[in-house]
Amino acid sequence: MKAFTYERPATVQEAAKIVAERPNATFIAGGTNLLDLMKLQVEMPATLVDVNRLPLAQVEDTKDGGLRIGALVRNADLAAHPRVRKDYAVLSRALLAGASGQLRNKATTAGNLLQRTRCYYFYDTAMPCNKREPGSGCAAIGGFNRIMAVVGASDQCIATNPSDMNVAMAALDATIETVNPEGQTRSIAMADFHRLPGDTPQIETDLKKGEIITAVTLPKPIEGTHIYRKVRDRASYAFATISIAAVIAAEGNGRVGSARLAFGGLAHKPWRVAAAEEALVRTGSADEAADRVLKGARGYGSNDFKIPLTRRTLRAVVAQATRA
Repeated sequence: MKAFTYERPATVQEAAKIVAERPNATFIAGGTNLLDLMKLQVEMPATLVDVNRLPLAQVEDTKDGGLRIGALVRNADLAAHPRVRKDYAVLSRALLAGASGQLRNKATTAGNLLQRTRCYYFYDTAMPCNKREPGSGCAAIGGFNRIMAVVGASDQCIATNPSDMNVAMAALDATIETVNPEGQTRSIAMADFHRLPGDTPQIETDLKKGEIITAVTLPKPIEGTHIYRKVRDRASYAFATISIAAVIAAEGNGRVGSARLAFGGLAHKPWRVAAAEEALVRTGSADEAADRVLKGARGYGSNDFKIPLTRRTLRAVVAQATRA
């Protein structure tokens, strides 16, 4: 491991300033992703800014009936929180589907939002990767790409976002709160937070240099059956081949009154398509919805199976919700 400087700031603004002013500085909280990347020398920060002692670990009700989740709330605590289990069950189920119990005890809300891809070639420094080294190429396109994207990709990168939590947050219309080095706050819709690769796959989120996540806010609960279905190669401690976070309100006789659908394992970001939700409400057909989710979908060989798998999985989710 390369040598680095360690800082432990006393305030959120101080933490943001250190990262903004120093070259190659980054925040560290649970470290469940960052430490792996450092050991492999995929990431080699010159300064680590430890934010664990900042007052960002609270879960609080909001005035409009929603929920505000501090950036440092651990995944295990969030999954077990009474309000999350009662009103945002899709989020609790998504969190429990991710990683292992030990990792959930360390991983944080903000860290999960910033979790980096698990693309094999991103982790292998001997291989070209435009995300790791812009302009070097994308080895995944002509390589083994079983876990890679089938929508929203580009000729520069076909990696996927690996998070389970992010998919549920997208379905729930979460908003991300941040603070910059000048102390100014900003709110970013979950739909706008993660970026598609385009020509700059190394830029993964809408965060500016030094900007720090302080909380995630969920709107008031919505009615419906909460489902998180994760298809993976083994029953536990595996990333999703595809996943679906759904909140579907059924009206009987197979009819759908409202629907929110977000997909993991398909794209560079949680994949949510408004036209798919509208089609499901209008027609009640999972296949009609899948047509819109998969518009422009393209396999790269080893991941061609993801396209029909998405259709089958969505059928199962809709069937579960409409018979609940």
